[in-house]
Amino acid sequence: MSHDESTQPFFSCDIPVRWGDMDAYGHVNNTLYFRYFEEARFLWMLDKGVPLKADTHPVVVTIGCTFLRPIFHPEILRIDVFISEPGRSSFMVKYKVYTASQPEAPAAEGYSKVVWVSSADGKSVPLPDAVRAWFGR
Repeated sequence: MSHDESTQPFFSCDIPVRWGDMDAYGHVNNTLYFRYFEEARFLWMLDKGVPLKADTHPVVVTIGCTFLRPIFHPEILRIDVFISEPGRSSFMVKYKVYTASQPEAPAAEGYSKVVWVSSADGKSVPLPDAVRAWFGR
């Protein structure tokens, strides 16, 4: 089964909510969710052996988030990452954010489109074979 058909995450990590993540209303500020997604992507790329300094690298071209319930400090988040829709140079990433205090109900769901680009000129390039292998194809 390819990852875009799976209900199992491609990658999962835990991220603590920091006191500074809170806004004036006492819950995690909406902009921080994008930081959580970024951290999950970074940890997943490290886990999968994607080099930080290379001739090609991933960039996010689209990102979004749906907030399902507020998150408060202190809390530990679990970010589940799902990948799908591999194309020539891009794929979609979906994120589900859970809290340790309510681990069965997502607090947020997000997505980003990732495009692989040349480090030299920033133009899109075909997905590396190692990345394409993530999709089981």
